[in-house]
Amino acid sequence: MASQNYVSDSESEYSEYWIDWFLGNKGNEYFCDVDVEYITDRFNLTGLNQYVDRVGTLVDIISDRQQVNEDQPEEVKRTLEDNAKFLYALIHARFIITIRGLNKMLEKYRNGDFGFCPRVYCKLTPLLPIGLSDTPRVESVKLYCPNCEDIYNPKSTRHAAIDGAFFGTSFPAMFLQTFPELVPVHSTDIFTPKIFGFQIHDYAKITRWRSLQKEKLIKDLQSKNIEFDENTPGGLAKPVPEYEGLSKSSSKRNRASKSRN
Repeated sequence: MASQNYVSDSESEYSEYWIDWFLGNKGNEYFCDVDVEYITDRFNLTGLNQYVDRVGTLVDIISDRQQVNEDQPEEVKRTLEDNAKFLYALIHARFIITIRGLNKMLEKYRNGDFGFCPRVYCKLTPLLPIGLSDTPRVESVKLYCPNCEDIYNPKSTRHAAIDGAFFGTSFPAMFLQTFPELVPVHSTDIFTPKIFGFQIHDYAKITRWRSLQKEKLIKDLQSKNIEFDENTPGGLAKPVPEYEGLSKSSSKRNRASKSRN
């Protein structure tokens, strides 16, 4: 095993191993550590030579079997390092849909490493990274919410620059299929804009249409004897009455006011 110490451009801490150095770089928090055995298995690298050259050399660098020759021109060394990062990220997309990879991403999901849904009614549901394409250099990574089933842009510009192909289009679905107990109960609450308590006419029509679609869905589920209550993973939560939500907010403000006094 090579004994070279790696240092990132953004961190002052040295790391003995290439993978640890890569994961320690700012902006790479979404990535998990890929097993070296998986990286060195040639079967797992099938087809990646169309995206990057000298795959064998890059694998040796990633797995610390070979060091970057310091006598080479700076441009050559930089190209090798960039290609090694790119290859590791492409391998990462394949690794995270294996059992081993899913379990490593499970730990990051539970720690909230990918952030939380900004939608109020999702109540800080943890997010999952997803790509809109499996082809590199097409679209940046997005974040998928298992509750509202929508996707969002990462808050950090460093994360927003990550290629979505490094996570792939199948990861969230594979993750939730493997861990069905993590599928949240979906909120049925809908926000309706109002002026002095009255719905705006156009918004009112849209809200009535959305409510009608929800009622049709519920009737369809009932006719097919499909369980969808809040005790069922992926089921529908009971809507919270508006006055109840307001009273809870008021009580929270009152408690906060008393604590300050």
